Amino acid sequence: WVLGRLRRGARVPPPWCEAAVALTWSAVGAALGAGVVPARWLPVLLGLGWLAVTAGAVDLLHQRLPDALTLPALPLALLLLVPLGAEVVLRAGWGAVVACVAYAAVHLAAPAALGAGDVKLAAPLGAVLAGVSWEALVVGGVLAAIGSGAVAAVLLVVRGRRGLLPHGPSMLLAGLLVATAGARGP
Repeated sequence: WVLGRLRRGARVPPPWCEAAVALTWSAVGAALGAGVVPARWLPVLLGLGWLAVTAGAVDLLHQRLPDALTLPALPLALLLLVPLGAEVVLRAGWGAVVACVAYAAVHLAAPAALGAGDVKLAAPLGAVLAGVSWEALVVGGVLAAIGSGAVAAVLLVVRGRRGLLPHGPSMLLAGLLVATAGARGP
């Protein structure tokens, strides 16, 4: 509702986001219950799950990632990482810089491959993934590229479709999966 009221509104009809957030949070809760995810990572993963659903839906429907989602996501991600310790937050800050610079380089080299919203989204995803580990940051980036490439190949074969393909959903899904799998206790 809030995004729909912005100057360049981006509406996602209910109940898709609500149902997807419930499903995502249930999966994170199940991972917690199974002992895969420590309880101290729960706020980070729930926040990332909400962002993944919301930003992913907007990017799929409107082919853009609004600043209203991407810009506050970095400080919120860092804030959610604070209970995990100073070392994690410091690594997360550097991870945000590394991811943002890497995505900006691709955006500048091939603007059609990645939009500016993807560059802005790279910062909070880089923070969370680096908060998990440096390896998670690399794996998340590689999985995002593979995911977008696979979707593009399928669309090209099935529909002969060329043109814009939002990269945000692949970034978000890869980030959520890698962060959930890689989050661990002290």
